[in-house]
Amino acid sequence: MHTFIFLRRDKETENTKTESHLSRVTQKNNFKPIINMRSKKQPEPATFESVLALMQRNARESDKLRKSIKEMQKEIGGISKSNGEVAESYFVNSFTDNMQFAGQEYDSLTPNLTKKDRILNLQGEYDLVMYNCTSVVILEIKYKARKKDVQELLLKAPIFKQLFPQYANYGLYLGLAAFHFEENTEKESINQGIAVIKRVGKSVLINDENLKLF
Repeated sequence: MHTFIFLRRDKETENTKTESHLSRVTQKNNFKPIINMRSKKQPEPATFESVLALMQRNARESDKLRKSIKEMQKEIGGISKSNGEVAESYFVNSFTDNMQFAGQEYDSLTPNLTKKDRILNLQGEYDLVMYNCTSVVILEIKYKARKKDVQELLLKAPIFKQLFPQYANYGLYLGLAAFHFEENTEKESINQGIAVIKRVGKSVLINDENLKLF
């Protein structure tokens, strides 16, 4: 029992001597704790040149972003234009093969008819126009028709007769042709006296139940 206590004291003494020796060595060599030897790197003060470089880099990144957005818009616009061209080609070819509308035969047609009159300060663009000796049909062609297309088509009728006075006394019919119709667009067209023309399978269906002369 006493031996155990003696040995323990001797070990404590050795530990004390060791710690004292390490302390003297540390002081002699001027050692400092590691945590104090590490100094935090201070940020360099901003200069005119560094601020200018940062602004230029941001400007370049902004230019890249704007270019990416423009390219994306072109791609989306290209898809929309392509769909419209497909629809226009389909309906033009369909009426070229069979120039009938509202129970009448037509003698000729003109796709993409445009005219500008500086004196009248008027301009008209028409996707497809069909003629016979007594009447004219103006067709607006869309890939997907919307209600605003109905209102725009209604405005084209009086402008057409001013731009083409030779047809002023002809009966004028309007038709809205599309692959797809937004909700209530067909109903709005029929209520306004405009024929609804759409693709059904491999055929063209014309709804002219409330067709009016303009």
